[in-house]
Amino acid sequence: MKVTKSFLKHLTYQVNGAAIEVHKQLGPGLLESVYHKCLKHEFKLRGIKFRSELAVPIDYKGIDTIADLRCDFLVEDILLVELKAAEAFHPIFDAQLLTYMKLMEIPKGILYNFNVVNLFNEGQKTLVNEYFRSLPE
Repeated sequence: MKVTKSFLKHLTYQVNGAAIEVHKQLGPGLLESVYHKCLKHEFKLRGIKFRSELAVPIDYKGIDTIADLRCDFLVEDILLVELKAAEAFHPIFDAQLLTYMKLMEIPKGILYNFNVVNLFNEGQKTLVNEYFRSLPE
């Protein structure tokens, strides 16, 4: 399968739907780990292929994994998903997701903050990088 911007748009729509369903059922105010378990279950129910708590590889002059970095979800091996349950989005969250995307050569990432009233309007951010820009439509 050749990855396109159109495919990523469709996949983003599916993932957003799953996250919104979890938030609709649980609301704000829980720990990130609770949302993680529930989103994992929702992905399974919807047939969305993913890997969870995946180690982010770092190669520095031949040394593998010099830090213990883990992404919350890698969906279809092409979309990173990071979860938060924080008071607000912080710039460090964007930096974390963009770093993971660069290290794993992933073109698109979604950041969810479940500690909001409306996940769709207030609790999601989609980020892309140079890998995304080079994809065909």
